[in-house]
Amino acid sequence: MTSVLRFCSWLLVPVLALCSLAVMAEPIEGAAQALHLLGYLGADYPATVANGQVIDSGEYREQLEFLTVLQGLIVALPARSEQAELEQGVASLRQGIEQRVEGGQIAQQARQLAATLAAAYNVSQTPAINPDPSRGAPLFAQHCSVCHGDSGAGDGPAGIGLEPPPANLRDAVRLDRLSLYDLFNTLGLGIDGTDMAAFADQLDERQRWDLASYIAGFSAESVAVGEPFSLEALAGTTPAEVTAAQGDEAAARFRAQRAQPPAQQRGPQQLIEHTRATLEQSLAAYRAGDHEQAYDLSVGAYLEGFELVESALDNLDSLQRKTTERALMAYRQALQDGLSVPQVAQRLEQAKAELAKSAELLDSDGLSSSLSFFSSLLILLREGLEAILVLAAILAFLRNTGQQQAVRSVHIGWGLALLAGAGTWALAAYLIDVSGAQRELLEGVTALFASVMVLWLGVWMHDRRHAAAWQDYIKRSLVGGGGRFGFAVLAFFSVYRELFEVILFYETLWLQAGPQGHGMVLAGAATALVVLLGLAWVILRGSRKLPLATFFGVNAVLLCVLSVVFAGHGVAALQEAGVLGTRPVAFFDFDWLGIHDDAYSLAAQTTALAAIVLLYGRSWLGERRRLAV
Repeated sequence: MTSVLRFCSWLLVPVLALCSLAVMAEPIEGAAQALHLLGYLGADYPATVANGQVIDSGEYREQLEFLTVLQGLIVALPARSEQAELEQGVASLRQGIEQRVEGGQIAQQARQLAATLAAAYNVSQTPAINPDPSRGAPLFAQHCSVCHGDSGAGDGPAGIGLEPPPANLRDAVRLDRLSLYDLFNTLGLGIDGTDMAAFADQLDERQRWDLASYIAGFSAESVAVGEPFSLEALAGTTPAEVTAAQGDEAAARFRAQRAQPPAQQRGPQQLIEHTRATLEQSLAAYRAGDHEQAYDLSVGAYLEGFELVESALDNLDSLQRKTTERALMAYRQALQDGLSVPQVAQRLEQAKAELAKSAELLDSDGLSSSLSFFSSLLILLREGLEAILVLAAILAFLRNTGQQQAVRSVHIGWGLALLAGAGTWALAAYLIDVSGAQRELLEGVTALFASVMVLWLGVWMHDRRHAAAWQDYIKRSLVGGGGRFGFAVLAFFSVYRELFEVILFYETLWLQAGPQGHGMVLAGAATALVVLLGLAWVILRGSRKLPLATFFGVNAVLLCVLSVVFAGHGVAALQEAGVLGTRPVAFFDFDWLGIHDDAYSLAAQTTALAAIVLLYGRSWLGERRRLAV
């Protein structure tokens, strides 16, 4: 026990005596404080006593004082059937410390007592959404590094001269005795009597979990991921406990995984239940006045749950998929609009009712062989068709005009996209957890970028649809390096933007189909690939027979249509990521054309149409002027 805890106990004892009624009014807060003390008691006592001898008498006295505070907190909690067991457990803990038993035994008792306490007062020690240490890194730099240092070694410039000094977060022995929840709890409650402040008012729950995971990374080493631990185990278990139960190798994997929690493999029912449970937490946060946390949870409920079963549900009942998605978005928008709690609760009940209908449709041990095949076929066809159309249009254009060097650039572009997609999938599956928000943000940004690019290419082709104009362009530039690079970039983004979603849908389909359906999933994907290649061949072959002006005009129209489609898809993805809100309007919905009954999505497509009219009008006027001369 450090001097931090001595100061903490001196302050907590009188506070407890004066404010027990306040603690009783907040049972969860009181239980969280007791868990906070148990966590640090288990972490600090082992360094206080060795071989039955007290190493530091001052720190030893702190343990007893700390137990007095803990006893008071538990007595002040509302009555539960387990309360007598908890009081007896604390008394046994005191007896063990007074008898100077070994630290490992005290740490184990403290952990067991904490588990009983958490269960008795329904204190969740597991985050609702996988912690993301990449989000935690800037939070550490902003709030913690000034005292703890950039590397967490306790050597920050503001920590010089502090008493007690900032903790060394790279102390592996100490960190091994703390769970991820202990770190999360400390970030929220702080440590009284020290400069370790409580951040509950500055950081929401997800941010504190992200930051706790980042801090856990200071004592983790890079190892093979291996068999994943559950999120519950990663949050509530200590590396020391894993070492005692499974050995050093398992503990090293545990440290690595709690520093970078892997994505949990869950079936459709688990994913929908995750959505429902997270939405309940969102409503609780809204009732408590934490609107930002409520919205954050509502976004996570969709991205880390329902979105992962959308493809499977679409194959069973596309109307139910759309209805459920609208209900979830309506609940999220109610939070953003600041509606009253009863109104928000009503939206939540509607969303839960639609989730229950979706769960019933998906309630099976696995898809039939035929459904596995057609689901796989439609996923790749749906996601690959747009990319194939763009690539086929570019390649046909370049081959018809004899630009073989630029053709090679296009092949390099989409080939690199395939490699980048495979690399991204490997990173997401084995090294990092790409969150749903990051995935949708990437899809939205690339879709909007592709919308601008294909519009530019469509207008560019339209301007050169006449032989004279094309020959003039050839003489001036011959599709130089800059032009080839532009084609390669467009090919890259046209393919890469689809790969994230394809991989995501196939991972979910693979899990739902079960081992008996894996062969049909692969057969469906192979069939879709053959169909897509056939479509590309037909388009390329047919385009060679078209007059140059007709070919350019058809391609220009096709690319302009795709520009409008991409604009709708991009805004929808940003809405799903929580970057943009939603504004439903009375309009028809057609996913294949990116048309959604939402004001923001329709506004983006209207803007794309306006740009098409403006650019083509400019081209038409320019042509009229040339003819007049």
